[in-house]
Amino acid sequence: MKEIVIASYNKGKVAEFKKALAHLPVTVLSLADFDRIPEAVETGSTFAENAVLKARHYQEYTKKACLADDSGLAVAALNGAPGVLSARYAGEQASDTQNNEKLLAAMQRITDRQARFCCVLAFLDTDDTLLTTEGYCEGVLLQAPRGTGGFGYDPLFFIPALNKSMAEISLEEKNKISHRGMAVRHMVDKMAGYMS
Repeated sequence: MKEIVIASYNKGKVAEFKKALAHLPVTVLSLADFDRIPEAVETGSTFAENAVLKARHYQEYTKKACLADDSGLAVAALNGAPGVLSARYAGEQASDTQNNEKLLAAMQRITDRQARFCCVLAFLDTDDTLLTTEGYCEGVLLQAPRGTGGFGYDPLFFIPALNKSMAEISLEEKNKISHRGMAVRHMVDKMAGYMS
């Protein structure tokens, strides 16, 4: 059984990965299973650069295979912003509400409201084998938040095919159509091939 560290303290995210990787010969750990690991500094200019950077950082500290992700929202009319700064769009310690408010302010007089959620996963083994996958979810930005589920920009992200915001759908529905769900499915396939 190979031990894989999910590069996150987020219990929800770790549980999601644990479930997705359940049929692989792996034991899933999280950063919470280790003592005082300094946080990776995200200096990349793309989601892919940050995902690989995080996987490398945590693999060096844990000495185990690591699976890291970087994701966020890219708005066409804002040249891809908030992009890699999605979590800290309104500042380093910004809340989801503050980030959403800043985005709504930036979009005030803009009619093109096309947006996409992006996720890149990077798996780095102890022998330096690197696997990456990506996933996308297309949508439109609402004028005001809708729904109470999810997190981040979910209440502003409207999916026309479902006639709902990302914050109005169940976690099961979300995993089927989300950027992370897609990237995870691709990664599980790649890892299954790599480990067979």
